[in-house]
Amino acid sequence: MGAKLLKYLGKCKISVHICKKSWERFGCLSNCFYFCSRITKEVAMDEKKVKKRVIGVDISLDATAYAIVDVRGNILVKDSFPTEDYPEIGAFVAKLSDGIIQMIEANGGFETIRSVGISAPSANYKSGSIVNSPNFPWKGVVPLSALLRDRLGLAVAVANNSHVVALGEHAFGCAHGMRDFIVITIGSGLGSCIFTEGSVKLGSDGYAGEIGHTCIHHDGRLCGCGNRGCLEAYTATKGIIRTAREIMTESGEPSKMRRVPKLTPRVIAELCNEGDAMAIETFRRTGEALGLGLANYASVIDPEAIVFTGGIARAGKWLMEPAQKAFEEHVFRNIKGKVKFLASELEEGERNILGASVLAWEVKEYSLFVE
Repeated sequence: MGAKLLKYLGKCKISVHICKKSWERFGCLSNCFYFCSRITKEVAMDEKKVKKRVIGVDISLDATAYAIVDVRGNILVKDSFPTEDYPEIGAFVAKLSDGIIQMIEANGGFETIRSVGISAPSANYKSGSIVNSPNFPWKGVVPLSALLRDRLGLAVAVANNSHVVALGEHAFGCAHGMRDFIVITIGSGLGSCIFTEGSVKLGSDGYAGEIGHTCIHHDGRLCGCGNRGCLEAYTATKGIIRTAREIMTESGEPSKMRRVPKLTPRVIAELCNEGDAMAIETFRRTGEALGLGLANYASVIDPEAIVFTGGIARAGKWLMEPAQKAFEEHVFRNIKGKVKFLASELEEGERNILGASVLAWEVKEYSLFVE
């Protein structure tokens, strides 16, 4: 039956195994084709029921964005609201769920949506909760996955923003095709994710990769987590501003930083571009601390690359050059010169939403909206 059967196989798109079984059952090619065609119609009917869209959500300190994303990673519709307007978690969940419901109902209905993926700082994938966030106003354990699942009637997965970025970069970005890399997200905090042997590594309780809370200075600065000397306390937003103020206190030399009404890492980076010596020194010290921390990290993990994301990473050479210099000085000698430093090329406003959509596809489907 060889060539003739393969001809029909191409038409009916079912397995050779099924075609062989049908041949054995009916004993002729025409009946085999009839059998295959009947199954194809059933498969086509089932395909109509397959949900080919998910919701991706990105929660940051400033804004919460949510979007419908299709199976190819196309963002079909997107909206957002200020996170800081909802310091009480109940009001925040109500606002987010109402927005998602309105978006779904206006764009195909719930029968088209499979699940929801959420990116949030301090989130734990295994528990589905935001846990002891040092930066959000919502303290303690916030069971965000359960809260939204009850309101939406859909499966909801929640993960740390670096975990989500790793999924997005592996699916759509500069880590596509890599099996071993690290993601570093630098903004209000310093997050990280280990992606090795083709998957995210979460650890026993889901907290693997918290490099921001590894100690680089014994009895150093107090971190938002309650410990002292954490890498985050020297490389995230508050730490950079503190470094800038310490430098201005150490020296009486002139600097435009002294005249800035509100000092931020972005302003400091802009002053670096203008040649302000104190601004440049601020990022030199920040990069040195970051490079040391990453050298310890990479010596344990042995990654192919480190992918940088987040607002502070946009400081570019002012941060990355001293970071890479310190990294190469301290990393295990057998991997010196082998670990690439890469800046994410995904659009800032889409990266976490795309990663959250990948997370949504991974969660087991659950829906109250079934026939």
